[in-house]
Amino acid sequence: MDIELILMQLFSGVALGAILVITALGLSIIFGMLGVVNFAHGALFMVGAYAGLWVASLTGSFWWGLLVAPIMTGVFGMLIEFVLIRPLYGRSIDDPLLLTFGLSYVLVEAVRMIFGSDGIPFPTPSQLTGVVDLGVGFFPLYRLFVIGVVLAVLLLLWLGLEKTRFGLIVRAGARDPTIMRVLGVDISKVWLLVFGLGVGLAALGGVLAGPMRSVSPEMGSLVLAEAFVVTVIGGLGSLLGSVVAGLLVGIAISMTALFAPEMATIVMFALMAIVLLIRPQGLFGKFA
Repeated sequence: MDIELILMQLFSGVALGAILVITALGLSIIFGMLGVVNFAHGALFMVGAYAGLWVASLTGSFWWGLLVAPIMTGVFGMLIEFVLIRPLYGRSIDDPLLLTFGLSYVLVEAVRMIFGSDGIPFPTPSQLTGVVDLGVGFFPLYRLFVIGVVLAVLLLLWLGLEKTRFGLIVRAGARDPTIMRVLGVDISKVWLLVFGLGVGLAALGGVLAGPMRSVSPEMGSLVLAEAFVVTVIGGLGSLLGSVVAGLLVGIAISMTALFAPEMATIVMFALMAIVLLIRPQGLFGKFA
């Protein structure tokens, strides 16, 4: 097989992995900091894609959609946390799980009623159309842009969590929220912002994925499964694990699609099973 084709498929896997990374990061942040298994994450990914398409249609600019949609959806996520999830803190982990599971169906049906069931094309911005010569072949410019955006977001997220006072509070609150309350920190506000951040990351993934696929009410279903697989492989609550596992799963899906297309859908589950057999807590997770 042509080595150039293999390398191009590898780059495609990295681009797919970048979308999985940014989506799984939001899921991992919410679980790691709040202990909430957010089953509405895929639906919020979809809401972000529709919000980006709507803003881009109103303004005539993809860039406004990319900027505004994650913020809009993140604020919506904060409203969800404040009204629906906050009363469930301290109860069984199953309660917010079941609530968000039901919420995902509500969001999908609401979008279907507003925008219809058919997929809607999300045009690629004119500045990012075309291909780039990487020396081993030509690769779509937009996919390189997606990889660049995800790298920039990862850097900003790392700086925010590691180098700021808010990041210190978030990390300390994840370890022992009771002590943070004793020290006078309003941990409920921290959790509100963290949930909004996680939802905003999911929405950003949705906007970035829009031009790579049509926007439809069901687009979040597979992404939710992929994000959970990435989170489990990387280790629940591990941000580094989400990054490594997201790229690993993206490359695995892309390369399998090249050599055995019929196996592309299930390869991530096989990979998850192998990792869990060898390391039950995930690649970067810790034993409870």
